[in-house]
Amino acid sequence: MKQDHLARLRQGEELTWQQQVSLTLRLSIPAILAQLSSIIMQYIDASMVGRLGAADSASIGLVSSTTWLFGGLTSAAAIAFTVQVAQRIGARDEADARNLMKQCFAVCLLFSALLMAVGAAIAVPLPGWLRADPSIHAHATDYFLIFALSLPLIQLSNISGGMLQASGNMRTPSILMVMMCILDVVFNALLIFPTRTFHGITVPGAGLGVTGAALGTMLSHGVGALLLTYFLLRRSPALRLRRGEKLRFVPEQLRQGVKIALPVAAERILMCSAQIVNMSIIAPLGTVSIAANSFAVTAEALCYMPGYGIQTAAATLVGQSVGAKRRDLTYRLGWLTTVLAMVIQGLAAVVLYAAAPVIVGILTPDPAVVALATRVLRIVILAEPMYAASIVACGVFQGAGSTLPSTILNFVSMWGVRIPLTALLAARYGLVGAWVAMTIELFVRGALFLIRLVRRRWLPKE
Repeated sequence: MKQDHLARLRQGEELTWQQQVSLTLRLSIPAILAQLSSIIMQYIDASMVGRLGAADSASIGLVSSTTWLFGGLTSAAAIAFTVQVAQRIGARDEADARNLMKQCFAVCLLFSALLMAVGAAIAVPLPGWLRADPSIHAHATDYFLIFALSLPLIQLSNISGGMLQASGNMRTPSILMVMMCILDVVFNALLIFPTRTFHGITVPGAGLGVTGAALGTMLSHGVGALLLTYFLLRRSPALRLRRGEKLRFVPEQLRQGVKIALPVAAERILMCSAQIVNMSIIAPLGTVSIAANSFAVTAEALCYMPGYGIQTAAATLVGQSVGAKRRDLTYRLGWLTTVLAMVIQGLAAVVLYAAAPVIVGILTPDPAVVALATRVLRIVILAEPMYAASIVACGVFQGAGSTLPSTILNFVSMWGVRIPLTALLAARYGLVGAWVAMTIELFVRGALFLIRLVRRRWLPKE
């Protein structure tokens, strides 16, 4: 059983190769399913909004990179503590893990409130900064403003889900993610479209369009965050609240959290700001290109989101191995999770290549958008295995508490390769050129992370 293998890992017992593979799969599969359900939620949102027209789709796609930036910062704040919690659980010091969890709630929720204020302040000028057509400014502003107001809920979800995963519980966050997808469908159906009749049955609707899509996602995140927090604080064997245990701020742990979080936050800023710059290059290409880019990114998630699921498992396995002082096992599990992701993401790329027109066609009925999105998708999937290597190796390094080098590698790759190539190729070949630049950069990024994984400098000293 998964918990038995984790317990044996923490107790210093040897794990056979088969047991290591079994443990990796048992932690990875629920996380992969959770990420796939997230993809489905994105597909649902994109498909529903796509029915409103290319302009409405473009208004969401325009601000997507900025939403990733703000969401990534909430994730970085949570990682500052979830890595330490995984390591304390690996060292079998659950009382200290619970105090770290409490510090996480106090610090991260305050941080998310500050992010919310910043997001609300820039919502109006943001579409203009991205050089988009004025016709989509209003809807883009509405969507981003609602997203900004939901940041404390997203932060709560990141904290609670991350803590459960750090303790080895992948199943509960996965189940609740599926539930969030179902709720998203329901809320979107009620909020995006006006009241309509199907086969004599009246279906109520608010007819809010893009605003309804943002509200639907916000509500589903809110319900999911509250349930995740309940299972963490009341039901988790290792982390549920105990009477008599009061919050203690430990300066050394807070400093360690900053040491972990700052490089991760810097990485999110560098990566997402690069994507924002990319979008500013793509935006002048027109509404069809913006919409095709947005739908292609959503469809590509079918490939790379399983990698992020395995990344979560890798961070948990490596974090607990580090806490248990299992250096050799840490290295083996780092490689095992990385290779597993490369294989799965490569197989997913084959499926996506064949099914690209159908998948994009589900998201939008516009033939020009479908044709362009399909074309760029079939370019980038060549790099999916190398993209998987960079995703999961990054999780391995996070679990080991070595986050700064990942930031440097991503900076070199994104700003040294993708941005210059995108500016050069998009000017001549349009959106196709931008995605060729992305493909080249993903190969470079994957190679850089694999080299660092081989060199073992990320491993803690004995």
